[in-house]
Amino acid sequence: MAALFSAPVYAERVKDLGQFQGLRANQLTGYGIVVGLAGTGDDSLIYATQGVQGTVSRFGLTIPPGVNPALKNAAAVLVTAELPPFAKPGQRLDITVSAMGKAKSLRGGTLVMAPLYGADGRIYAMAQGNLVVGGLGVDAADGSKLSINIPSAGRIEGGATVERSVDTGFTAGEHLLFNLHQFDATNAGRIADAIDTTFGPGTATVLDGATVQIRAAQGGDARTRMIALIEALNINAAQPRARVIVNARTGTVVINGAVRVGAAAVTHGKLTLKVDEAPAVVQPAPFSRGVTAVEQSSDIKVEEPANPAFLIKGGANLAEIVDAINCIGVPPGDLVAILEALDQAGALTAELVII
Repeated sequence: MAALFSAPVYAERVKDLGQFQGLRANQLTGYGIVVGLAGTGDDSLIYATQGVQGTVSRFGLTIPPGVNPALKNAAAVLVTAELPPFAKPGQRLDITVSAMGKAKSLRGGTLVMAPLYGADGRIYAMAQGNLVVGGLGVDAADGSKLSINIPSAGRIEGGATVERSVDTGFTAGEHLLFNLHQFDATNAGRIADAIDTTFGPGTATVLDGATVQIRAAQGGDARTRMIALIEALNINAAQPRARVIVNARTGTVVINGAVRVGAAAVTHGKLTLKVDEAPAVVQPAPFSRGVTAVEQSSDIKVEEPANPAFLIKGGANLAEIVDAINCIGVPPGDLVAILEALDQAGALTAELVII
């Protein structure tokens, strides 16, 4: 009987709960020029002109001073990419290309060779290729415009080549650190226990509620195999902290399964005040000295629907909370007010987070 009514337990892989410190992606950024546009470029923007001058100078060409090339077919762009851990020279990266200035569309353009820099100012990749743009923009002669998605940004699959690898220090040191995505002391302890069970007692130590220190084997091959085994371990993840997330801008309300509501009676109603104005024009009698006047006529109505109180029993789970909300039939905006009132009344066993 206890097994039938116990709460379900779900196993989670360790790799889904966090990641090893140092094994992360690095952001790359660069400046470049996109050419081959059908008259949708930057026109005469100075930084686009300078960029093209720098590009053609590689081939021994020089634009005379004071000459404005009116670059309708070129655009200045920023190029961004992520360099994954252990990326080696020669591997390909996907890049995103975004217009910097007044370019209306990058559709049909080609990115000219552009270096991509890391946070340390060093070049880690070179980018070049034909853009794939999912957006479309059309301008009519009368000034009307039609835009679908964003035509001033695009992507190039495999558009960058890695030129330099990043030293992660993976093989250095005696320990590896595993950082959880979210602070949870219970999960940190269970991960350490699972590692000790697999590799022997004392292998893992919980430093805090978000970090587990692991005594690692020496050598890249041994450490890589150890990480693979650790990431494949399954643990019974702890139930998350009870939270109610309210987006005040959109009215979105998200309630997780750990939320409980104590016994409470809830009623909700709106007072509607309606004023109808029906002014009437009054004409004077013929041959009189009266003047035409407007006679005001107002009709005031007050409506307040009779909404009986709804009882929520103590210890209600997520399904029962949803049923109660549906029975009350309130819009998301009013639901926020009810949740705040339940929190103030001490009947909501959860953290109310408003974003």
